[in-house]
Parts: sequence; C-alpha cells; structure tokens
Amino acid sequence: MKKNIDWSRLGFHYTETDTIVRSHYKDGRWSKPYLTQDKTINLHLSATCLHYGQEAFEGLKAFRGADGKIRIFRMNANAERLWQSAIGLAMAPVPTSLFREAVLLALSGNIDYLPPYETGATLYFRPLLIGTSPRLGVGTAQEYEFVIIPSPIGAYFKDGFRGTPFIIDRTVDRAAPLGTGRYKVGGNYAASFRATEPAHKQGLSVIFVDSVHRKYIDECGAANFFGVKDGVYITPASTSILPSITNDSLMTLCKEVGIPVERRPILVEELGDMSECGAVGTAAVIAPISLVIDPDTGRTYTFGEEPGQVSKLLYKLLQDIQYGRSEDKHGWCDVIDN
Repeated sequence: MKKNIDWSRLGFHYTETDTIVRSHYKDGRWSKPYLTQDKTINLHLSATCLHYGQEAFEGLKAFRGADGKIRIFRMNANAERLWQSAIGLAMAPVPTSLFREAVLLALSGNIDYLPPYETGATLYFRPLLIGTSPRLGVGTAQEYEFVIIPSPIGAYFKDGFRGTPFIIDRTVDRAAPLGTGRYKVGGNYAASFRATEPAHKQGLSVIFVDSVHRKYIDECGAANFFGVKDGVYITPASTSILPSITNDSLMTLCKEVGIPVERRPILVEELGDMSECGAVGTAAVIAPISLVIDPDTGRTYTFGEEPGQVSKLLYKLLQDIQYGRSEDKHGWCDVIDN
C-alpha cells in the first residue's frame, strides 16, 4: 500500500519510514542484516564513535524508472567507498555482499516509500558505520554497528535547474592533504561548518581551497567541483577531496560524447577562463554555480543563473540512465522488477 505522501513537498531532509536495517560486528564477524522498527541506538557513553571519531557513512538512491522498474545507482561503488573509509579509520570494513544485502533489504522493507516516476523524487539510503566499543584510552573499537537508514527525498531543483552563488574561503581547512578528506566521514563535514554556516546565512555556499598553498580549488562544500575551460571538463586532483561517484560517472559520460577530461590542480584564478562550473554529488547530480565571490582579491566570477550547455547535457545523460530512459552501457544500475 502506497504511503499518503505529498511527493512534491519533499526536500532533502529526513522523512521517517517503516523500518531500518541493522547489522553488528562482534568477535570478528558481521551478523546477518535484519529489518527493525527500532531507529535508536543504545550506545555506551565511551563508544569510540563519540570519543575518537570512528564513524563513516554513504549516500545512494533508488529510482522508479520510466518502465516501472526500480534502479539503484552504483551500489557497488558506494560499498567500495565505505570499505575504503573504514580502512582509513581502522574500522571493521563492511563486505560488499553484506552492503548489497542490507540495501536491498531496506528497499524491500520500505517499498511504499519509493516515489513514483513522474515526481522526480527518489528513495535515499544512508548507510552508517560506527565504532561502539567503550574505551577511555585512545584506540580502535572491537565492535561496530552498520545501519541503513532509508528516506524518500524530493527533487533537488524544485524551481528549475538553476545556478547557486558561492564564496571562496581561505580561513578554514576542511581536510589535510594526507588526512581524512578522501574518506566519507563525519569529521570532514564538522570541520567545514565554521565556514559553511556563516556563508549559508548570506545565501551562499562555500568553495574550499587546498590547505597547503591556499590557491587551488578543493571542494564545493560537501561536493566535488568541476569547470569547463575551452571545452574541457576539468576537476581537481587532490588527496584531500572525496572521490565522488557522481563525478566519476560524469567524466565517463564526457568521454563518451567527446568532451575532453582533465583531472589536475585548478587555480582559483582559472575561474575567469571558465564558461561554466558546478558542484557534483548524489543529492543534486550537478548544482550549477552562478557566481563565485573571492573576498581576498575582491573579484567576482560570474557564470549566470542558467546552467551551461555541458552541465545541461551531462545532467540529462545521467538522469536518463538513472530513470531507465536510456541504455545503461556501464552496468551502473541494479535493476529490480516490481
């Protein structure tokens, strides 16, 4: 039975579903994942996730396709990235088989929360991995919990596919070059709030620069950056940014349609030579950038409210694959009949 939800009013916020999925790691083994209505964790106050930051998470979506089938986009890639995050924080990694089983279980247990095709809304999954062992001395946990939190989310662009203003911030280091920036962990986001919260109050998002030279573009808030310069899709090469699954997908599509791709350090000043740029990630796919303010130089780089031609093309190409409107040549989607 479909839930009585006004899909058009959903945003990118948490909407409670019937169940979540849980699995526990103890004595060197993961338990079989199971559905539960219990959405709370009975956690010891000395748990390593609270004191020493042993926490990692992911984000992926299930789409109701034009053909009525369900598509989960690049589930294996999310499983691999969570594995790498776990290794980076010396946590017990979640095997791909367990990750997939848990996501599919979360889908089956909350199928009534999968939005209809025409709405542009999707069912979002938030996999979360935390260390639960109590410790006072610095060290890693011996026990872990893995959960999948499903939530329907609305179309990212409710008022059309339009640009967002950004500001350069050189006062905050989101992550160090050889630190945790390449992993999807909560500490990276907490470290960015000192810059992003004041910017949001001004209606702006933040572009972070590298923490060594403070002159190369790193990340757009919580997303990867790309720019188009002389017809080339350029995105930063950096050990302190998260390897975006969406960005990887877009670079693959660029090559298919003949758009050259460069992954390299990008000077902030190069924004002046770009015809368009944007932030890429799971939530928006592409969030076009309308302008970038650089308060240290007094310069503003303007790109306009309307997305550029490359942004519009790549956005359509990827959305067509996710919704089953075009062939999935790379096998990115797990297709489920329903």
